[in-house]
Amino acid sequence: MKTKESRFQVHDELTAPERSAPVLKGAVSSGGQLPNFLGVLGGAPAALRAYARFRSELRHGSLSWATAQRIALAVAEHQGSEYALATLQRTARDAGLGLDEIALAREFDSRDDREMMLLRFVKSLLESEGPPPLHVLEEAREAGWTDEQILEAVAQVALDSFGNLVTRAADLPVDGSPEGSRLLQAA
Repeated sequence: MKTKESRFQVHDELTAPERSAPVLKGAVSSGGQLPNFLGVLGGAPAALRAYARFRSELRHGSLSWATAQRIALAVAEHQGSEYALATLQRTARDAGLGLDEIALAREFDSRDDREMMLLRFVKSLLESEGPPPLHVLEEAREAGWTDEQILEAVAQVALDSFGNLVTRAADLPVDGSPEGSRLLQAA
């Protein structure tokens, strides 16, 4: 049986282009092990740095981490990202989501009515070819989401979609998989 292998080199802080090294070193120091996703992005310093800045700004935004995780789960499920879903199973739990909320978020749903309305807006954003229906936006507003928060949700969808595109283009093995471990040892 052949193990899955990335289509792009999975870099570490020693093999990456010089402009990627500081970001990768920072990721290793804060997280311990470098995710395959960041290792692949390390091959494109501008893309890696743009992703890191975008992610950092959203983490300091007005959406809670749990809300961002719900959005990421919904986007990953919608886009069929095995890599993101594997990672999000852990990070969503760290954000305080139970297994039931994780399963519901993957279906653009929540037991929390307010969260559910924002996820419905996200779903309509992903599924419509034009603007989402106005009533879906108004329902999110009526549930208590501000325009700032709704726009940050749109940005979160964009960030998550970018990550899913990269992992799909790379056909990236899930972190901790036998192939992922082999790639880290070979680097």
